[in-house]
Amino acid sequence: QVLLVQSGGGLVQAGGSLRLSCAASGRTFGSYVMGWFRQAPGKERRFVAAIRWNIGTTAYADSVEGRFTISRDNTKNTVFLQMNSLESEDTAVYYCAAVMGERIGVRPYEYDYWGQGTQVTVSS
Repeated sequence: QVLLVQSGGGLVQAGGSLRLSCAASGRTFGSYVMGWFRQAPGKERRFVAAIRWNIGTTAYADSVEGRFTISRDNTKNTVFLQMNSLESEDTAVYYCAAVMGERIGVRPYEYDYWGQGTQVTVSS
């Protein structure tokens, strides 16, 4: 059984930085795609970034390109989302997700496993 446990997040001022972590267990994740999504109040869950675990290929939503960086630590089975130059529009609950395969999906239904979610609040 795949388990994704998130940490990080919190309250930060606009222009600041935060790092989210997603510790994965229950599988060998070399053949997985790991993603980050976010959901603001009253809005649908939206793609933020994703990475192919084995070769490190990444993809980003236009709204975070150049500000956010997704990475993984193979030794710790952990995926990170480094968020810089945060804006109030980045305020949301952030979710880590995983799916076996090679294609990077950008829709929530394309992912099979989800973390518990973590709140990120950016004050202006």
